[in-house]
Amino acid sequence: MRTIAFLIQKEFLQIFRNKTLLPIIFIVPLIQMLILVYAANMNMRDIDFCVFDEDGSLTSTKLISKFDGSPFFISNGQVSSAVIAEELLQQGKVDLLIHIPDGMERELKNGGSPGIQFLVDGINNAAAVLVAAYSQNILMDFNRNLVPEYARSFAKEGSSPHISVVYSHWYNPELDFKIFMVPGILVILVSMIGWILAGFNIVREKELGTIEQMNVTPIKKHHFIIGKLVPFWIIAMFELAFGLLLGKLIFHIPILGSLGLLFAFAGLYLIVALSIGLFISTVSQTQQQVMFVSYFLLLVFILMSGIFTPTESMPEWAGIFNYFNPIAYFMRVIRMIILKGSEFADVSQDFLLIAIFGFVMLSLATWRYRKQA
Repeated sequence: MRTIAFLIQKEFLQIFRNKTLLPIIFIVPLIQMLILVYAANMNMRDIDFCVFDEDGSLTSTKLISKFDGSPFFISNGQVSSAVIAEELLQQGKVDLLIHIPDGMERELKNGGSPGIQFLVDGINNAAAVLVAAYSQNILMDFNRNLVPEYARSFAKEGSSPHISVVYSHWYNPELDFKIFMVPGILVILVSMIGWILAGFNIVREKELGTIEQMNVTPIKKHHFIIGKLVPFWIIAMFELAFGLLLGKLIFHIPILGSLGLLFAFAGLYLIVALSIGLFISTVSQTQQQVMFVSYFLLLVFILMSGIFTPTESMPEWAGIFNYFNPIAYFMRVIRMIILKGSEFADVSQDFLLIAIFGFVMLSLATWRYRKQA
């Protein structure tokens, strides 16, 4: 233990002496968190729309007012022809075109069901789906107000039968996208500390030649590996704690579950991340090689982990791939514990799998380092 303590002390001294490494560890992740949580936002705001109103009736005016009064839409006014409206849509000046046909109000009064056309800019399919959903919700709400006004088949106004649907959004009642993104961004930041920097640290010693001096000392291999990995494990856990504090104070994320359970899983996950970084460093000779390999793997693992979209909506082969994606485990568990208040029984399978993953990767990295030594 005395040997390991000295090695850990040496690593911390090297880390704090490296003026380039300190901002990467402590400042850059926090800036990334503050920026990415706001930038990586799937909520649609300021949707530009224009209207081609051929009806010009009181009913069409009320419908347009519905969109004007929505906090999600910004009116670009009305146009006089469909050609002008389509040009605005093609030029990207509006996201939505509302075409109200002539005779809409008259058909409603006669008991008909007139159609209204929504033309949506579909270049960004995710945004287009949200714009269409918001528009349909406004139209449905408008229709509910029209039922007692135009329904003539019932003797008493407002007596038409209907099914009332009440939505209740659990775990994120206000559908705030920041609540969803903060845990995911924390996973990425912790992964970067544990994965990339640990690999850089070992390869840097290869480039300087100091690792050869360590190899000829009587220090055992497990002492060396523990001394190398523990400092970054501690730093990554500190980053997670500080990130959770910022998330609570700045973004007001609810922390419903046990922090002890979360940190226990994070500790196991970091063993996996650090072991992967160590393994990459043992097969690389320069920091540039570590950067390229780590960037490739991290990019694939992050995009497949469910950071933006649920893994359940991915193809079957992607689900199989995620069995070997450690970031996907942490991404799922941190959201379940923080947002749902899940207990150990709910994430026990993830605990078991990440523990097996950690044992395999640490054993592989240790074996590979011995081969290099």
